[in-house]
Amino acid sequence: MEGGERYGDRITAADAVAGFLAALAILGAALSIVWYPGRLGTASVLIAVVACGLATTQRRLAAYALIFAGTCWFAGMVIAVVFERPIF
Repeated sequence: MEGGERYGDRITAADAVAGFLAALAILGAALSIVWYPGRLGTASVLIAVVACGLATTQRRLAAYALIFAGTCWFAGMVIAVVFERPIF
């Protein structure tokens, strides 16, 4: 198990917030593929970056959220351009 600031079996507040932010970034990234990737995709990437900064024991989830958000942003932009949908 990776080290981090854990108190017994409890997770720290920063890790809990990082987990929720990573989950929110994943949800926003998935939505950004089909609905305004310029707004949602960018916001999801920024939220994932904040989650990466906060995470200690949730590092993998935060890193996954960042990679997923970036990939979905790119895919959403490509889909928006190809199908002539609004980006912003």
